[in-house]
Amino acid sequence: MTPTLFGRWQTRLLLLATVGVLVSLPFAMGLIGSGANSVYFWILGYIAVFGLIWDVVYIYIQQFRWDRDWPAAYQLSAGIWELIFVFCGIKLFGFLPIPLPKEELSVTDFLLHYSVVWLAVFLISQSLMRIIFIRWRFRGGEWF
Repeated sequence: MTPTLFGRWQTRLLLLATVGVLVSLPFAMGLIGSGANSVYFWILGYIAVFGLIWDVVYIYIQQFRWDRDWPAAYQLSAGIWELIFVFCGIKLFGFLPIPLPKEELSVTDFLLHYSVVWLAVFLISQSLMRIIFIRWRFRGGEWF
């Protein structure tokens, strides 16, 4: 079944609050990247908030497809688009506040963190979610 808007929101928030936080912990503790900092949780928060807004656009675009589906290739392009938006907001233009000067966040650390979080969330949503939560797919991605 194609996810509903509410289902997309619930799934996005659940995966970012669990998988996203677990993947961000090594970055925040300084095990990966250039030092311990809470900026990675800020990035995760921006991904979640802007993702909720983008989901409205994605659902609208989905209406023009004959099967009303959102294939994995579109998810990849959506992930790239979200990366560009958050990167520009944090690093280039600085209109998204973070707890350190934007010059101190390295591009490599940002790209590595975003890529690892996105890949982990994508893989879990395409594999474990479908195995463990069988009914999740048939409820349009909704949990409640």
